[in-house]
Amino acid sequence: MELRDVPLPSRPNECRVRVLLAGICGTDLQILNGYAAFKGVPGHEFVGIVEDVSSDTDGPLVGRRVVGEINVGCDNCRWCQDGIKEHCPARSVLGIRHRFGAFAEYLWLPPSNLHVLPESLGESAAVFVEPTAAACQILTQTDMTRSDHVIVLGDGRMGLIIGQVLATTCAQVTIAGKHENKLEVARKLGLNATHVDSLDGSQKVDVVVEATGRPDGLPIALKLLRPRGTVVLKSTFHGETSMSLWPTVIDEFKIIGSRCGPFPPAIDHLASGRVDTTPLIAGTFGLEDYESAFEAARNQLKVLLRP
Repeated sequence: MELRDVPLPSRPNECRVRVLLAGICGTDLQILNGYAAFKGVPGHEFVGIVEDVSSDTDGPLVGRRVVGEINVGCDNCRWCQDGIKEHCPARSVLGIRHRFGAFAEYLWLPPSNLHVLPESLGESAAVFVEPTAAACQILTQTDMTRSDHVIVLGDGRMGLIIGQVLATTCAQVTIAGKHENKLEVARKLGLNATHVDSLDGSQKVDVVVEATGRPDGLPIALKLLRPRGTVVLKSTFHGETSMSLWPTVIDEFKIIGSRCGPFPPAIDHLASGRVDTTPLIAGTFGLEDYESAFEAARNQLKVLLRP
């Protein structure tokens, strides 16, 4: 990875967004390990200001603070027509696939991907809209109730956001991790927190969300689940894992893959304070200090980049 000056391109039918702040997430770290075989500018969590638009009809966006959905579909295939452009075979994905991302001064997205932010939502919170939307997706994919007991495996930035989002629906949400400093952050956020080694599987739960990004995450999740319970796979892992799936058949587990999610409820959660990201921010670096920023992101919670 290197810092480079490149000419400012022009992309028809898209908006040019000046990046105010961007966040380094686990996927960005996995990209450095070879995930998605991406070559280009990484970064997909951002807040910015629209500086140029593709047509007169998009004029009201100029000067507005925005965040953006990261998947850009072809608009013609079956999946785009069904409203799930994130599964378009020809899609580009900001900072991940066929599209330069947010670790730059500017990025480009179609106007339909952009969401205008309320004035009450500050930049450092707004940069968390994309991962908060991913957490909200879990609620759209499951039938969680107030009485469900949920364990979130992983005490990192994604796990702590997921825990807060699920706590708006479920009364019993526990963060399970290996880092006492991060578990203490979870407790300060009002969540139950415990060391993962204390979970022996004797008390089965209704839902386990796997957010560790580790190969042993799914086997651990299955050991904690009650019959006909649900595992939600939320993290990306570049590599392979070997495990027996016969318990999934015997106990009729449901395994759900979960990716991107809806932005409007995420913006609402952050603006209302139901999701508090302040304790998650470990530091802010300039783009020129990207090496220090990525090193910090490997060992701390959320690290931000400011162009």
